[in-house]
Amino acid sequence: MRTLVYAVIFVAGGLSLASAAIPNAERGNRPTDLIAADLNISEEVFVQCFADVQPAKDKNPSGQRQRMNKAVLLPCLQVENPEITNQMLDQVMDRYRPEGPMKH
Repeated sequence: MRTLVYAVIFVAGGLSLASAAIPNAERGNRPTDLIAADLNISEEVFVQCFADVQPAKDKNPSGQRQRMNKAVLLPCLQVENPEITNQMLDQVMDRYRPEGPMKH
């Protein structure tokens, strides 16, 4: 069962409802707004791309899982910003990973 995160955004002339499709347990308290800003993409795009990533529950993914997740995430992000490289994505994600940098 997926729990969706919803945010109410106040905009000129009214309210807007934005949903983030990353389940709370899988978000790992990642600041998706900051990650997206560092990757020079919208938060909405980052959330969409991350929705198909399968984080390890123990926050210590195997090398195979890391590669599998990167194969999903990186090409999706590059559609929005072709300048995103594997190294750039690793650096940004490590910067905001609550448990500290990942061993690559």
